[in-house]
Amino acid sequence: MHDRYAANWYDTVTFTQKSTTFQPDGTDSSETWYEAALLPGKLRIDIGPPADGNGVIIADGTLTAFKKGEVSSTRPLAHLLLILGFDVYRQPAQTTINQVKGQGFDLAKIHEEIWDRQVVYVVGADKGDLKSKQFWIQKNNLLFVRLIEPDQHDNAKIADTRFVDYRQLPVGWIAAGVEFYVDGKKVFSESYSDIQVNPKLDAAIFDPKLFGSRHWEK
Repeated sequence: MHDRYAANWYDTVTFTQKSTTFQPDGTDSSETWYEAALLPGKLRIDIGPPADGNGVIIADGTLTAFKKGEVSSTRPLAHLLLILGFDVYRQPAQTTINQVKGQGFDLAKIHEEIWDRQVVYVVGADKGDLKSKQFWIQKNNLLFVRLIEPDQHDNAKIADTRFVDYRQLPVGWIAAGVEFYVDGKKVFSESYSDIQVNPKLDAAIFDPKLFGSRHWEK
């Protein structure tokens, strides 16, 4: 994955995101998020109007959450969707290997499946196993399309996250949609618009200490 795109992938990307939560009773609600990434390892999400001061910064393995401009929580986080969908193309392959091994993926297990009418590599599980930690990669384009792992809120349930609607950009690709399922039921989705590749971003917007005073979205 790294070697295919190392010379043809973006360092920064921004987009506006429609985030939709699906309730068990069949209702749903949506809100607008604003996201910016500096690869590898840095992601900023402003939830709702940036002036409200709500969001998160993920930087170098730590997630810091904000509410009304103040830090509400902080914790270590290996953001697998960021690692497998973005960072893998902009950091040494061994770094990615170490990160996913550290999250419990068995890289010695790999097989092929058909997914969305394409051949994919399944890494981390034997054929027929849809419960072990595993990620799926398109064989042709070497793009990440699926992550299966125990749900972080209830380990008895299976979380299934899918990257959909891939679009080729001036450099690299991006999945303009992400779908989140728990035990087969869709619980959340993301839809991206106004996707900008390699915009000039001030590194300060990824500094938790400057969350309230620095922002990329005009």
